[in-house]
Amino acid sequence: MTLNSGRRVTRRRVLDDLLDELTSWGPRERAGAFRQWLRGSLSLVHLHVLTVLEARGPLSMTKLADELDVSVASLTGIVDRMESRGLVERQREPDDRRVIVVRPTEAGEAVFSEMAVERRRYLEPLLARMADDELESFLVGLRALRRVRSEMAETTGHEGHQ
Repeated sequence: MTLNSGRRVTRRRVLDDLLDELTSWGPRERAGAFRQWLRGSLSLVHLHVLTVLEARGPLSMTKLADELDVSVASLTGIVDRMESRGLVERQREPDDRRVIVVRPTEAGEAVFSEMAVERRRYLEPLLARMADDELESFLVGLRALRRVRSEMAETTGHEGHQ
């Protein structure tokens, strides 16, 4: 394999370099992202709850507690706080009034779209500084990554990420 610079490198070396680049997220970047995500007193636990509800849809308190690996009693406190902030709502199941289902509100559903807007706002000036050929190559690579991830999901039943 030859890179644009003309030097010969092994596929393994290129894979390692790509992994280093894709996973380099230092404490400063991580702290900034957490600060942004947690604005408005949205905790990591709240983000986890919203992520599970987004992925799985509305869940009973019992199933949601299992999914989060917490007790129903602990989840009750979490959901109480989220409900008071307008992020989720609880409803009784019409077929079995003993079952309480948790679902995100419009505000809860908007959390991740707002994060995506912020992420785009952060990335745009970085990408704007790249040369045209770098941008095009980067786009080709990211689309290939998305394609392979989609293919893996179809064949293995999971997205191939952790």
